Amino acid sequence: MEVDLVLAPVDGSDRSERAVEYALAVADAYGADMHLLFVLEETLVEAIDAGEVEAESIASEHREIADGVRERIDGDDTALTYSTAAGFSQRRLAQSPGSVILDVAEEIDADFVVVPRESASTDPEEAIGKAALYVIEYASQPVLSV
Repeated sequence: MEVDLVLAPVDGSDRSERAVEYALAVADAYGADMHLLFVLEETLVEAIDAGEVEAESIASEHREIADGVRERIDGDDTALTYSTAAGFSQRRLAQSPGSVILDVAEEIDADFVVVPRESASTDPEEAIGKAALYVIEYASQPVLSV
């Protein structure tokens, strides 16, 4: 199996941080690059749209997290990129965190996806954990759920 790009969706939860550690290990083992996908949950997207939260402050948080991940990369062979996507849409009912993750995986031509396992938590901040089963079921790439 050849892996050139590992996708690691993150949402700020402890579970997604753990998944990033596994994604780093996979990228290191295969000499692959890594892409962090920051998935925004519904209430945060609504707050940004309403002007209650500044988009730049969210972007700044994402840069800090990406910089922290970049510091943990072993060697110079792994490049790190990142992007942000809304995990929900009021206009597109079919859009969910799982479908967003899979859409981005296809767009960036990811070879491997690492997602946090679904939790019993009802915390709305954990947008990605709820998507794990969907990603595992419909991904065309190998998926590691941790």
